[in-house]
Amino acid sequence: MESLITRYKIYHGSVILPNGILPVGTVLVENGKIVEIAEGELDFPGAIEINAAGNFISPGFIDIHLHGGGGHDFMDGTVEAFLEIAKTHARFGTTAMLPTTLTSEKEDLILTLEAYQKAHASHTEGASFLGMHLEGPYFALSQRGAQDPKYIRNPDPAEYTDLLENYNCIRRWSAAPELPGALEFADYARKKGVLVALAHTDAICEEVETAFQHGYSLATHFYSAMSGVTRKNAFRYAGAVEAGYLIDEMDVEIIADGVHLPSSLLRLIHKIKGTSKIALITDAMRAAGQDTDHSVLGHKDKGLAVIVEDGVAKLPDRSAFAGSIATTNRLVRTMLQMTDIALEDIIQMISLVPARILQVDQQKGSLSRNKDADILIFDKDINIQMTMVNGRIIYDPNHSL
Repeated sequence: MESLITRYKIYHGSVILPNGILPVGTVLVENGKIVEIAEGELDFPGAIEINAAGNFISPGFIDIHLHGGGGHDFMDGTVEAFLEIAKTHARFGTTAMLPTTLTSEKEDLILTLEAYQKAHASHTEGASFLGMHLEGPYFALSQRGAQDPKYIRNPDPAEYTDLLENYNCIRRWSAAPELPGALEFADYARKKGVLVALAHTDAICEEVETAFQHGYSLATHFYSAMSGVTRKNAFRYAGAVEAGYLIDEMDVEIIADGVHLPSSLLRLIHKIKGTSKIALITDAMRAAGQDTDHSVLGHKDKGLAVIVEDGVAKLPDRSAFAGSIATTNRLVRTMLQMTDIALEDIIQMISLVPARILQVDQQKGSLSRNKDADILIFDKDINIQMTMVNGRIIYDPNHSL
């Protein structure tokens, strides 16, 4: 943790770029920014030298949908929870994140938003915060998944206008677009610069197409808690999943933990949507980064009890998944093992694409000159060897750098 060092030379590694991989390259960092990327080895007088030892040098991973990790949940509403989650996920390659809420009372949302603002102001160690993501409470009860049904409700103008007026840290809001008032909600949120996503929805395709025109530009955890083809009175109707495919401009995010979606669907989504429209997310809950078989989804005292088995969190009756326990390096590993997608494309889906979705791709998301020095070193099995955030080494498991 060398806070006074302003120059780093990261060399002798395979440098992952958006358009390919440099087999042996160097990345130079100065004052928290990338100043050069080149093949071979470069001189950089006065720099601390980091030998990647033939491993991969990669842009940091950006997770735009996660709830917790390391035994904490953002809904705990404490600064400690935010900071510990950021540190936990940085160990696994996350350099920037969008902390995410669960469906709850307005008072609990405010508590979490207040904690975010305090944590953001004091944050120095761990993944950086890019704003808050409110997941709910405006959902279809029939697609609630593990969201607590007692908090689910229709969009309330008094509620969402108050929150959006008073908390400019809200960067994204996920809702079901077919609900009464959901289009007006989206119109207002977009005026406030908030990314609107469709989630936990029973909408048919035509409803999603209309919603897209009102700003619902991202499909939250694609396939999960989302309508597909249905039949009503013998007629078939395409659902939200089909709309996600048909609307070329719509982005989709996927929980690529190897459990929420099988190999066949991972390959299908990529075949239709392509690398540039897919963001990999963990949707991680508090058990991520822990060795445990029981946990709590949401607030530590008021949340839902869950079990952890088969590499995922589940409701105790096993009727639904309750968020993942994945870390971002697991997502990359899963995509490599379960698809034939090239590594550089997988890295795009967990770096440049989420950065573009959040409109921070001029600062983050790739190893490019003048961008933030959010940099990873990992081995062929995607085990993290170093995490750098804004030019600061915040994780070095071998203490060798």
